[in-house]
Amino acid sequence: MSAKSYGSSRKIVMAIDIGTTSAKVLAVDAAVLKGNKEGTAAAAKAETEYPLNEPFPGRFEQDPDRIAEAVGLAVRKLLEQEAVKPEEIIGISFSSAMHSLIAVNAEGAPLTACITWADLRASSYAAALRASGQAAGIARRTGVPVHAMTPLCKLMWMRDHEPAAFLAAHTFIGVKEYVLFRWFGGPYVMDESVAGGTGLYNLVEGSWDEESLALAGIDAGRLPRLVSSTHVLRGMRQEAAAALGLPADVPVIVGAADGVLANLGAGAVEEGVAAVTVGTSGAVRIGMDRPAADPEGRLFCYKLADGLWVAGGPVNSGGVVLRWLRDKLVPADAAEAARSGLDPYERIVSLAMETPPGADGLLCLPHLAGERAPHWDEDARGVFFGLSLGHDRRHLLRSGLEGIVLGLRTVAEAVAATADGPLREIRASGGFARSGALRQLMADIFGCPVTLADTEEASAIGAAMLALLALGEAGSLRGLAAAVHIVDRREPQIEAVRVYDRLYPVYRSLYDALAPAFADIAAYQRDVITDPQ
Repeated sequence: MSAKSYGSSRKIVMAIDIGTTSAKVLAVDAAVLKGNKEGTAAAAKAETEYPLNEPFPGRFEQDPDRIAEAVGLAVRKLLEQEAVKPEEIIGISFSSAMHSLIAVNAEGAPLTACITWADLRASSYAAALRASGQAAGIARRTGVPVHAMTPLCKLMWMRDHEPAAFLAAHTFIGVKEYVLFRWFGGPYVMDESVAGGTGLYNLVEGSWDEESLALAGIDAGRLPRLVSSTHVLRGMRQEAAAALGLPADVPVIVGAADGVLANLGAGAVEEGVAAVTVGTSGAVRIGMDRPAADPEGRLFCYKLADGLWVAGGPVNSGGVVLRWLRDKLVPADAAEAARSGLDPYERIVSLAMETPPGADGLLCLPHLAGERAPHWDEDARGVFFGLSLGHDRRHLLRSGLEGIVLGLRTVAEAVAATADGPLREIRASGGFARSGALRQLMADIFGCPVTLADTEEASAIGAAMLALLALGEAGSLRGLAAAVHIVDRREPQIEAVRVYDRLYPVYRSLYDALAPAFADIAAYQRDVITDPQ
């Protein structure tokens, strides 16, 4: 359907990004996105937040209906701004967080909460698969390492601990599938990138993996129908369209996972260019022209679209660590900054940068919530190493920030090995990348230039690019990615690079040295805080 069908010359894509704690909706100008017009691609933006609940330590859940309602509210907020008219919208496209699991009945009503990517209740099942030697085969077939985050492990947990919901479930879906069902009804559909994060999808065959299904105790009939990320849904329910304020016949593109779309939106799909996203969590990813499961099981590989896969690794140790530093080390400074109308995180960075690179020999393993790539160890814990009487809170802050980026460097090394070549540029996105000082820190630790695209909402921009391809408005995703405008470039500083290159081997050695102790202290913590199941 063209913009002419709606009687407007401007073509707008509505990009919806369902994140961990909020739904963001962007109105994206197609002409700007294609490089045919000057300006900012995002003509308008709206956001609605929702809570990430922790009913018990290590369990992170959300209310699926609350998320669906937040998406609808964000859409209405955008339209109320009057920066975009409904008749200008040529299509809607989705980005969403991965690894969520919701059990629904035959009518589509949720039988469970949405179990999010951060949830660790299935840790023992992931550990058992690793101990049995089955994890390597799963990672090789599915392209995703075995971890508690995967719906595969969550289903194994649910089968044993919530058998009533497991047996009553008609379908097991994620959060994007739930929102689309509210808009269109059945059948459920899931794009191949989100499916790739389940541990249930065979990367090479492009179908649900029979061996993983057997481990989970389900068959393919209890999962959504697999579709491409450019699959178009038409014929929205009239009541849903009316509630949203949209035409019922507007095309809706199923879209993809937020991580792979962040690469696309940042223009990081060419050889040697990796995207580093640091939001609540973080990731390093690179575009590839083939599926490439990591033989060592350190990284994921997901299909984004025909001829384009994204390989990389996620870390838990992102913005959540920055928030901990704010709340636990400098709460008074953060509060004073907020009262003065300043960004509390800028105050943290300013204090940290009062100390030299390397924080005078203080290193931080920032694994406060366990860690994913490259270790995939739910028992990993946080460590400050090298503390002396000469260190103060500024050193703790700096080493915490450095620890986040040093952890990403370990993932980047594995990504470069999978891509068969060094990384020559990092495209930064996410809240962490808003700070010029932190982008410079990234350049110094990675030892290569760090660039910033003209929007921090890379996942939503990537979703808009998918829509243009699906609707015949663009010839290729790589062509759209090449039109991304770079607004900042940070070169590595030689002296700082020397410091980090010297400290990095020490940082790398810490996890291996402490892994047995991590397992012991995590077991103690589980005994002290008794899990109800």
